[in-house]
Amino acid sequence: MKNISLLAVGILFGIVMYKSEAISWFRIQEMFRFQSFHMYGIIGVAVLLGIIIHVVIKRGQLKNIYGEIISAPDKSKTFVASILGGTLFGLGWAMTGACPGPLYVLLGAGYWIVILIVVSALAGTLLYGMVRSKLPH
Repeated sequence: MKNISLLAVGILFGIVMYKSEAISWFRIQEMFRFQSFHMYGIIGVAVLLGIIIHVVIKRGQLKNIYGEIISAPDKSKTFVASILGGTLFGLGWAMTGACPGPLYVLLGAGYWIVILIVVSALAGTLLYGMVRSKLPH
């Protein structure tokens, strides 16, 4: 039953991404060229919602689906790694026109060329796994 609810949330996420045009290559290029506020509005809403949810989880001692209290470890020591990772993520996003979540939405919408990007993202993930122990965390 838990998998069904997670699938439903994923489908809802995909519908929202598609309907809000957050998967549109043109919208993403407009954002990177500072030509439109559309994507900044979507990202801003997501950040604010994330902050609110984080505070609610932290103050409410909420539990995950396994009954464990959700906790967030202190990440202040990983600033350099976050800057490097964020830069690589942003470069990939700018080059492909899509971040990882919407890739699957694009596949579901029938944009089959995205398979090449998904395979590349999986290869990058595999490479990260191979060199993870040598990276600053």
